Amino acid sequence: MSLIDAFRIGASATVAQSQRLNAIASNIANAESTTSASGEAYRAHQVVFRPTPGYGVAGAGVEVAGVVESSVALRRMYRPGHPNADAAGYVQASNVDPVEEMVNMVAASRSYQMNIDLMNNSRQLLQRVIDMVRT
Repeated sequence: MSLIDAFRIGASATVAQSQRLNAIASNIANAESTTSASGEAYRAHQVVFRPTPGYGVAGAGVEVAGVVESSVALRRMYRPGHPNADAAGYVQASNVDPVEEMVNMVAASRSYQMNIDLMNNSRQLLQRVIDMVRT
């Protein structure tokens, strides 16, 4: 693996983690939602990654394979005065777990930062090689 490959891998990972952070932010923003554009309660979104092949190597980076909705059941909350309540007074609420989303956010932001550090270290190493060649 060359230093250029390290930049490519780090860049692809930062883009992927950025999309993951956007999905987490959307989940947190809609944690208390009872309706979405589809008319039912908001369902948490999860970003799915896959390795990107390149130069004959299986793991030459990472990309977002897609965004899927969580299969966890929606919450039922007793809110008889709510406009979306059913005849029994229950409201379908989002299946977002704010604590889980915060843990995911910390993991994604640390991964993002580690990939930035990887690219910075690779840049410094490349600069040292260039300096050695010049002298």
